[in-house]
Amino acid sequence: MKKIKDFFLLIKPSLSIMVVFSSVICYLLAPKIVEFDWKMIGLLFAGGLLVTGSANAINQVVEKDTDALMKRTRNRPVAAGRVSQTEGWGFALIIGAIGLFLLGHFFNWLSAGLAALSLFLYAFIYTPLKKINSMAVFAGAFPGAFPCMIGWAAGNDKLSVGGWALFGLQFLWQFPHFWAIAWVAHKDYTIAGFKLLPSEAGPTKFTAMQTVMYSLLLFPVSLIPFYIGMCQIEGVRGILGFSLVILANFFMLIRSFTLYRRMNVPSARNVMFGSYLYLPVVLLSFLLSKA
Repeated sequence: MKKIKDFFLLIKPSLSIMVVFSSVICYLLAPKIVEFDWKMIGLLFAGGLLVTGSANAINQVVEKDTDALMKRTRNRPVAAGRVSQTEGWGFALIIGAIGLFLLGHFFNWLSAGLAALSLFLYAFIYTPLKKINSMAVFAGAFPGAFPCMIGWAAGNDKLSVGGWALFGLQFLWQFPHFWAIAWVAHKDYTIAGFKLLPSEAGPTKFTAMQTVMYSLLLFPVSLIPFYIGMCQIEGVRGILGFSLVILANFFMLIRSFTLYRRMNVPSARNVMFGSYLYLPVVLLSFLLSKA
C-alpha cells in the first residue's frame, strides 16, 4: 500500500487536478459542446490527469538530487529513495501513453498531439532550464497553458480564436503565479540552483513590478471571450459572469500591487493563493456566461 501511495504522489495529485480542471472547463466552453456528457467529461479528466501526472513524475525523476536538497520537496518518493528512478520512468511512460490514447481515441488526435507536446515541453525543456535561466518561467508557461487548448480541441475538433483566447489567459496568469511561488520559496530554490525570478538579485522591486504588469495584462485578455461572442454580457448569467471576471481581475491586481508596496513574503503568499482562486473563478464565470 505504501508503494501505491508513493506512485500516486508521483503525479502531484493536487497540481494535476488543478491543471485538468482548466482543460475540462475549456472543453465545456467549446461551441460544439451544448450539454454535459459526464462520460466524456470523465474520460477527458482521466486522460488529462494521466498525461499531466506523467510530466510531473518525469519532473521528480529528473530533479531527484535537487528535490533532496529542499525542505519542501525532500520527502518526495524519488528524492527520498522510496521509488527508484527506473520505476519512476516506467510509471511515467505507462500512464503517459494511456492518457494520450484516451485523448486520441475518445476525442481526437489533435488534442492528444497537443498533450504530447505539452508533456515534452514541461519535462524536457522547462525542467532542465530552471537551473540555467529565469526564461524557464516563459518556457514553462507554454505547457502550463496548453490544457486550455487541449480541452478546446477535444470539444471543438480544431483550434480557433476561442481556444487561443483561453490559452492567452492561462499563459499570462502563470507569471504572477510562478513568481509569487518563487518569492515564497526563494531560499529553497537558491539552494537547489533554480533561477525562476526575473531578477538575478532575487525578490526585488523589479520582480514585484513584473507581477503587477502581468496582472494588468490579464484584465483585457480576460475580456476577449466576451468581445468575440464566446460569452454573453446579456441576461442574468451574462451580467453575473462578466461582473465576476471584472472583480477577479481587481482582486488579483490589488494583491500584486500590495506585494510591490510591502515587498515581503506574506504579500507574495497572498498573490500565490490569490492566483489559485483567480483562475477557477474566471473560467467558471466564462462557463456561466457562455453564449
